[in-house]
Amino acid sequence: MKATTELKVRPVNLQNASQEDYVALNYLTNLIRAERIPDNPPRSLEETIQQARNIPPVVNLQMWVMEHPEGASFVAVGSIEMVQLEQNRHVAKFNLDVLPEFREWGLEAPLLRHITEAAEQAGRSLLIASTNSRVPWGEALMQKLGAEKALESHTNQLVLRELDQNLVKSWLEQGQKRAAEYELLFWEGAYPQEHLAAFAALMDVMNTAPRGNLQAEDFQLTPELLRQIEQMLFAAGNERWTLVVREKASGHLAGYTEVTWHRGRPQIINQQGTGVRLEFRNKGLGRWLKAAMLDKLLHERPEARFVRTGNADANAPMLKINQALGFKPYIAQATWQIETARVRAWLEGEPK
Repeated sequence: MKATTELKVRPVNLQNASQEDYVALNYLTNLIRAERIPDNPPRSLEETIQQARNIPPVVNLQMWVMEHPEGASFVAVGSIEMVQLEQNRHVAKFNLDVLPEFREWGLEAPLLRHITEAAEQAGRSLLIASTNSRVPWGEALMQKLGAEKALESHTNQLVLRELDQNLVKSWLEQGQKRAAEYELLFWEGAYPQEHLAAFAALMDVMNTAPRGNLQAEDFQLTPELLRQIEQMLFAAGNERWTLVVREKASGHLAGYTEVTWHRGRPQIINQQGTGVRLEFRNKGLGRWLKAAMLDKLLHERPEARFVRTGNADANAPMLKINQALGFKPYIAQATWQIETARVRAWLEGEPK
């Protein structure tokens, strides 16, 4: 292990960074992305800048970097994200990215000191991080810290040219049998203002997804937060389609599915949330939503090649639907949790 004194840690204000820092951050994150997802195109500098400048106000995100010994580029980045809502005030998410050739330098310790101090100052007692199976260093670090692997998941991928269109047609026909009771609403881009509050309440359904052993509370999105998330999403060059199923008699929103993609990477569709309220389940509405979205993609987004979605390994109902459609494991991931005090104790045993 080389002496970390050769490299200095300094903070970067993401929303007001210098052009040089944005360039260095974009370069490092693209190197890390190429390791994790080698078949993905790199992100543009403009995307990095716009995403950074449009972080939702409710998110307190702090970042520290370590520069190359010769300057002009970053070799490691650490960050902590604390959402300022009523729920989960004890939780902070953190991330560490270190270039492969510097992973034996012990750079995680000085970055973790800043992350831990920020968490302590904010009264956050639990730190959460994610690792990717293609970067074993991350899992090794979590084990070294003594973190708990609280949730295992996969990014699953559907190759659109392999999609069973007969199955999609069958699910659409089954869904149409519900047309007397339910209707599908399609929204492109921003959520309609007249449905915003109801849709924010509908998204509470995602709290029913498995959380494993994560010590996290239900998360409630507000209309204001949805607009803030949209601002960052669209400013960075992303587009979004949302399908909602509504009960005609009551006007209640029963379920939804949505996809996003970046204009610079139109071949990759990101399947975001899909959920149906408990009282509307076991009616085939989830399959109807998924089939309708895939059918729309096939006919209106011919450049799309892949659909990728994240699923907890324990989410049997959604996995059943996705596997029937042809989704297959693409990347394995894990979410880890560790008490802030335990990280502090580990750091006290590390050389300063």
